[in-house]
Amino acid sequence: MRLFDAHCHFDFPEFDERREQVLARAREVGVQGLVMPGVRRADWPRLTSLASREKGLWYCLGIHPWFVGEHGPADLLALEATLGAKAPECLGVGECGLDALRGSIDEQLPWFSAQVQMAARFDLPLVIHSVKAHDQVATLLRSERWRGRALIHGFSGSYQQACRFIELGCYIGVGGVITHDRAKKTRDVISRLPAGALVLETDAPDMPPAGVPKGQNSPEYIPDVFSRLVELRGDDREKLAEVLLENTAKLYGVAANVLAPS
Repeated sequence: MRLFDAHCHFDFPEFDERREQVLARAREVGVQGLVMPGVRRADWPRLTSLASREKGLWYCLGIHPWFVGEHGPADLLALEATLGAKAPECLGVGECGLDALRGSIDEQLPWFSAQVQMAARFDLPLVIHSVKAHDQVATLLRSERWRGRALIHGFSGSYQQACRFIELGCYIGVGGVITHDRAKKTRDVISRLPAGALVLETDAPDMPPAGVPKGQNSPEYIPDVFSRLVELRGDDREKLAEVLLENTAKLYGVAANVLAPS
């Protein structure tokens, strides 16, 4: 069984001094690789360095809504130039998006719009951060006439909102939230969506599954998320694992056997 972490901040300092051990444990439990989304320009060199050194690590480049205040027009130009000459390990644009709980949506919107346009120009998928802003995100994607692929990371909205995203060509990220009994709404939504629209993710070191301390999440817990997903949906384990990996490969535009070799 091949599993993959579609969204993991494996470059964050929390993994320093233990990155090799965590990756080894993840591989032992069937996690073949992961994608690291970029959040600020200062971190991009760290992403490229990690991915070039370690097989199975991929990345995206973007400016996260939390950090738009640290950036200016020159950073968008740098993002465009880097994407235009991107390395094979660079699979998409993001993490970008909107967050109504942190910062100003009005300030975030131009940055999100610029990155959506950039992804369209380079035919790259988007990794989208959407917190209490699903309707605004969907509206912007429609206004930009988005026709590509995208991951709605850490989704916790309604069934209707999820379906609207799927109609727009988006995949829904399934992470540790569904392992918590209190997350009844999200668990119900994920159980009802088509399997062909789902991908596994951890958002490590954040969004830990049940039983894992805050800040200690890691890609080695993808099997825990997967097992709970199987329980919620009642799907065959082997078939669901194949579908989820194929979804991730389609999202990022890489063949499944390249993304996660047998």
